[in-house]
Amino acid sequence: MDETHVGVNPQEVVVPPVEGVAGGGTGYGWSDGGLHGTNCFTGVVDPTKVPTTDLLHVWYMPSTTNVGQQEMPHSLEPISLLAARNERESAQIALRPKVSWGGGGGGVAGVVQIHSMDLCSSSGDRLLVGQSITLRRVVPILGVPDALVPLDLPLTQISLLPGETTSIWVSVDVPAGQPPGQYEGQLFITALKADAESLTHCVAKTEKYEMYRELQNSFEALESVDGKPVEEVVGRAKSVAVTLQKVLLSPMFSELSLENGSGDMMDEDILTNMSVRVKLSVTVWDFTLPITPSLPAVFGVSETVIEDRFGVQHGSEEWYDALDQHFKWLLQYKISPFFCRWGDSMRVLTYTCPWPADHPKSDEYYSDPRLAAYAVSCAPVLSCDDAAKDSLRKEVEILRSKDHWSKAYFYLWDEPLNTEQYESIRSMSNEIKAYAPNARVLTTYYCGPSDAPLAPSPFEAFVKVPKYLRPHTQIFCTSEWVLGNREDLAKDIISELQPENGEEWWTYVCMGPSDPQPNWHLGMRGTQHRAVIWRVWKEGGTGFLYWGANCYEKAMVASAEIRFRRGLPPGDGVLYYPGKSFRLRCINQLLQLG
Repeated sequence: MDETHVGVNPQEVVVPPVEGVAGGGTGYGWSDGGLHGTNCFTGVVDPTKVPTTDLLHVWYMPSTTNVGQQEMPHSLEPISLLAARNERESAQIALRPKVSWGGGGGGVAGVVQIHSMDLCSSSGDRLLVGQSITLRRVVPILGVPDALVPLDLPLTQISLLPGETTSIWVSVDVPAGQPPGQYEGQLFITALKADAESLTHCVAKTEKYEMYRELQNSFEALESVDGKPVEEVVGRAKSVAVTLQKVLLSPMFSELSLENGSGDMMDEDILTNMSVRVKLSVTVWDFTLPITPSLPAVFGVSETVIEDRFGVQHGSEEWYDALDQHFKWLLQYKISPFFCRWGDSMRVLTYTCPWPADHPKSDEYYSDPRLAAYAVSCAPVLSCDDAAKDSLRKEVEILRSKDHWSKAYFYLWDEPLNTEQYESIRSMSNEIKAYAPNARVLTTYYCGPSDAPLAPSPFEAFVKVPKYLRPHTQIFCTSEWVLGNREDLAKDIISELQPENGEEWWTYVCMGPSDPQPNWHLGMRGTQHRAVIWRVWKEGGTGFLYWGANCYEKAMVASAEIRFRRGLPPGDGVLYYPGKSFRLRCINQLLQLG
């Protein structure tokens, strides 16, 4: 997608771009003609009597654009997306008030309602709101648009601030079995009168929708229960299904049912005459992306961050539940998670499944077709006593007999620096291979051992690491920082490997490389973020590792403000945020309008 859209400055003055933290990307050019602010209102504006288009700028932006708070309006154009089956595509809808309306307080320009509709094809097939179509509000972090806060569907309300642009992230997930074709629909955006009664009702409605969605998801999940004795499944499913169905059909939720319509939805005339209509079309191609990624992307999740922020004790029932939620959330994005805990001298305990190999959950995790690779726990990493060694032996003996064993790897040490650390990797690898000679060991590194030069120059020494670690490592995972913009150097790395012996080259990013190279630092452009995985493919890598997806600063409550770790570039090690603080912030903002 083209990022160089030209916007329009209605005030005909130069507005300085909002600089990103690590790469710019939030400031874009605009021309000085076109969308001028010609509306003149005096007194309190009643949005029920004025078309929303007179109160609000609405326009489309691609997903690769950082839509900052000072982004200037563009002409509204239809959104057109292309997607294969089993693929997700996204776009953004930007909103910027022209005036304040409705008498809202708290420095808020006004409230808008967004009504989302299914996308339909000419043959009658649908992409459903709430399942295939989701909306999220883009929230700034350190002034950079980054966090995506889920919005209720099919109807939601958000508040807008005067002189600021707000972005709504629209995602379309195409199911694997979706018939190909052109799907079309609309989103209706309507300015509302901001009175205390309606806003209080909005908050209550938000809570009801959340409960409704959770109950509905629970009911659907029970319809496909497997792995347990048939009698138990049938009994539990019938009992819970009857209970949940009664709740879903109760008067409390009758107005929320999509089949019966929503009691709060505006009538057709108001939507047609007063709202801004955003047209959305999706072309679904006649091919399906594989459910198992061809290039494994393994992402770390800090178990200690989960324990601190969510207040769960290691090994408790709540702890397992929290890890399970993190695993499932990442897996839906075709990410292969591994949980991690750091030991001394960069030893790292990594595991994809918190349950042991003889637990039923183990096969459920490892056999999931969306999982491309999994880390096996190696207890001797943190403790070399007999109990840890027995645990490792038992784990390996069970897993190596499974069909999914080909996905397994052991990640034991992060970025070894000297011969002592390299020898530790060799020792632990020997222990593992005593139980499973075909086990794969992954080692991340960005240099050779500092106290045993392998070659005259640092890069030549770096290239010789496979020879130094062979046969104790099979997945040589190197930092893209070493290459910088010299992609040709990838050939030198690959030439040192022995693929006929199962050796692979994976890469990773962390503190580096920095702008303008691809990475996931806060403030980088969307194209830089996307290019991280594109680069792996282009250079010939067969896998990718990211050290941490939730490694924000320590906090003891789930709703605490998100802070990045000191000494790291903002955004490094953080790809998703705990949602509780953002939901509370949005509700409090609505309550302040009365």
